[in-house]
Amino acid sequence: MSFKKAQRLQQLPPYLFAEITRKKQEAIAAGRDVINLGVGDPDQPTPRFILDALAKAADDPANHRYPFDEGVPAFRNAAGEFLTKRYGVSLDPTSQILTLIGSKEGLAHVALATINPGEVALVPSPGYPVYRSATTFAGASVYYMDLTEANGFLPDLDAIPPEVAAKASVMWLNYPNNPTAATAGRDFYEKAVAFAKANDLIIIQDNAYGELYYDATDRPISILEIDGAIDVAIELHSLSKTFNMTGWRLAFAAGNAEIIAALAQMKANCDSGQFNAIQWAGVEALKNYDADEITALRQMYRQRRDALVGGLREAGWNVNEPKATFYTWMHCPDGVDSMTAAGRLLDEADVVLIPGIGFGEASEGFLRAALTVDIERIEETVERIAKMQW
Repeated sequence: MSFKKAQRLQQLPPYLFAEITRKKQEAIAAGRDVINLGVGDPDQPTPRFILDALAKAADDPANHRYPFDEGVPAFRNAAGEFLTKRYGVSLDPTSQILTLIGSKEGLAHVALATINPGEVALVPSPGYPVYRSATTFAGASVYYMDLTEANGFLPDLDAIPPEVAAKASVMWLNYPNNPTAATAGRDFYEKAVAFAKANDLIIIQDNAYGELYYDATDRPISILEIDGAIDVAIELHSLSKTFNMTGWRLAFAAGNAEIIAALAQMKANCDSGQFNAIQWAGVEALKNYDADEITALRQMYRQRRDALVGGLREAGWNVNEPKATFYTWMHCPDGVDSMTAAGRLLDEADVVLIPGIGFGEASEGFLRAALTVDIERIEETVERIAKMQW
């Protein structure tokens, strides 16, 4: 048998982290003490009140059957209440909120539900690779919106050529941003909504890190707070990072009812929904988004941020201080590209950082670090890096 992968897979760019991954695995196998700041996966356990809710729901035989296609009503209601309390946004849970099996699944399926072959999608660069791959799988072309430091890592909407905007059907946004940790304010969202209306396109805003902020005065806002956003936008919210639930795979999409309906139709043909017991645990999580345990997590990440950013700055590195997410975005040493810098950090300091080029050409010259190890390991990371000669 002669097997060939589908053309849509062959269209994906090469996996630029492969060499770093290989070297990391070799170092660990050799017994070296590797500090991994590459993975955006919380190192803390899921809060006990969520685990207790899961145990109770899993013990109920009613939850052992197929899930509700569009999500347990109680979970969608809880999502709606969360949006109202946290953002002042009022939506209809039955038509404007949809349960997802994690936001990554929702991103992939919403592309298939809203983008046609031959169209154009506006994709941020640097950006989460799923925006690009989901667009490719939908048969559309990618137009990269460069996120530059000079523009606060926000896309310059005025720089998008009119002929590109005319062909575009979707704009992908992600704030707070991975990998840059940038946040977006009301002025930008207002401009984005106006741009979408003027060019007859929709906005898919990935808000996976909306609750990982460091100061109450810097709490990220939702695009759905903007007047008219409900006409053109949906926003995806994930429980993964806020509640240390990455492995649970639970999120929701909220916003424009027509886009939500199209996403629901696509999902109905591709999956059977998330285990109801996990959704019931999600109800408890969303009801307690401001619990002491969640506040303590933010304080923990702030301590880690301050230790890494402050320590590396003292060592002469140019590091951006994030207001949200658990990522730090830093400049490579002068004259060193991101793949070389990441390779040397692993070879000489046994520290794993992600090279910026893996997130898009616009992020060459940067490295991403995830604050997902304890404070002692953060401090040791700084000590190791400070000893290196560039």
